[in-house]
Amino acid sequence: MSNSPHSVPGLPAWIYLPAAVGALFVLVPLIALLGRVDWPNFIPLISSESSRAALILSVQTAATSTLVCVALGVPMALVLARARFPGLRVLRALVLLPLVLPPVVGGIALLYTFGRQGLLGHHLELWGIRIAFSTTAVVLAQSFVSLPFLVVSLEGALRTAGTGYDRIAATLGARPSTVLRTVTLPLVLPGLISGAVLAFARSLGEFGATLTFAGSLQGVTRTLPLEIYLQRETDADSAVALSLLLIVVAAGIVIASAGRRLAGPL
Repeated sequence: MSNSPHSVPGLPAWIYLPAAVGALFVLVPLIALLGRVDWPNFIPLISSESSRAALILSVQTAATSTLVCVALGVPMALVLARARFPGLRVLRALVLLPLVLPPVVGGIALLYTFGRQGLLGHHLELWGIRIAFSTTAVVLAQSFVSLPFLVVSLEGALRTAGTGYDRIAATLGARPSTVLRTVTLPLVLPGLISGAVLAFARSLGEFGATLTFAGSLQGVTRTLPLEIYLQRETDADSAVALSLLLIVVAAGIVIASAGRRLAGPL
């Protein structure tokens, strides 16, 4: 039997069945959510004072945490991809640990680190610096859970790019910092952008670590996911509308990230 001109060579026909089930598993709940939206009141529901405050805070803290992830994640990815030293695999596993940890566990860990009686928080209190249950705590919680996304994306881009161009630049007399600035980073820029976008999206949707470490203070730590959770208890229509808003924003971010990845150099 000949293959269809639109089929992928070597792809067994049966694979489409579980693929379709998987797609439905993701899409059907989203369709169910769309069916529960109070469309006539959608704009008023998402534009209430508390909703606007939560959305603005979410965007601001997610943007700040993304900058933190870039500042810390780029050096981390470079070390994991290019350095060679004993214990590198263990270090990689520890760096990626937040990917598999329940967010609430991360929040508890941050609380016992930066809280008033925490490992570092106790000393910061002596200087009058309080982090827990503040906007700074939101940024730290989001950065903790988002950092591995940027590191994984950029490390993969660095490994794919290889070290050939870096070696050529070094042979021509360029210093390591010059090679990094003019060769390495421009070469993996699509991967860096993709990782930053994914980190922003993850920060925007963070809930467990934020609630545990930062609490839920309106205008201070109550981000959009926390607002949705609270509205679910008192106003289901508002919770559904805000959920749809968050889905639309997240979908736009993921689509933009995929577009960047596809547009990047092969």
